Amino acid sequence: MDRTDRPVAVITGATSGLGRAAALDLAGRGYRVGVVARSRDKAEALVSEIGTVAGGVPVDIFHADLGLVSQAHRVGQEIAAHYPRVDVLINNAGLHAFSQRTTAEGLAEMTAVNYLGPFVLTQALSGRLLASAPARVVNVASEASRQARTIAPAEDLRHVDPYTGRESMALYGRTKLMTIMWTQELARRLDATKVTVNCCDPGFNATGLGRDLPGSKVLQRLLNTLRVGDPRKGAGIIVRLAADPAFARTSGGYFSVRDARPLECPEPGRDAGVQKELWEETVALLAAREAG
Repeated sequence: MDRTDRPVAVITGATSGLGRAAALDLAGRGYRVGVVARSRDKAEALVSEIGTVAGGVPVDIFHADLGLVSQAHRVGQEIAAHYPRVDVLINNAGLHAFSQRTTAEGLAEMTAVNYLGPFVLTQALSGRLLASAPARVVNVASEASRQARTIAPAEDLRHVDPYTGRESMALYGRTKLMTIMWTQELARRLDATKVTVNCCDPGFNATGLGRDLPGSKVLQRLLNTLRVGDPRKGAGIIVRLAADPAFARTSGGYFSVRDARPLECPEPGRDAGVQKELWEETVALLAAREAG
């Protein structure tokens, strides 16, 4: 297959865990893989690994910290300029912060990495995705979204108050609830015959998501030894949504790692009205940041 004939899949958070497993799977299927990564060393290691298991498949590296809105926008523009087409965008990068950290742009890091960065990257690539029809967007959500008992978009997007490790799960869950809400609102705004947008709960996976938790490296080694939380299982639902013909016309869905079972967006984010409100508040926040 010629380099220019290969379908292109752009993946964030692909240097470890779910993203790495999904990148290797898609490369094995013949996709040209575009990797958005912060670490140059980890990205180069992934390129070498893909070369070993899927020799001849081209891999492109784009460097950005998706916790910074400005970098998410910049790298989206770079990707759009680099590829004549983008067939799949997988927003997989994620963070569970056990205490509040704010970015250089004054946003809560967990909200920025898990929601705002993917939102901005997808918007920056929307023109290229539409021009590549049929194309797909896959957002990685989480069962933790059920931990969010409330959603007030204007306040929650700007929430930078301190919190404890115990309180972090609900806040992490809220960023994943936002992911599901945004997925379903974006699906309503796009023609599904051109671009589909779906999200998934990849289940429990032994990844670097909880790397800030004390003892996380020891725990991850133990889980790997016991073969608990193998990321390849979670990556399976991501790849199905990205490549399986059965999902070619499905949009606005939220699917479980368990046999791609359809899931409902948890309350309180299920209503289309509050999903639209989240979208509008996100756009307003980003516009104000750019103007300021």
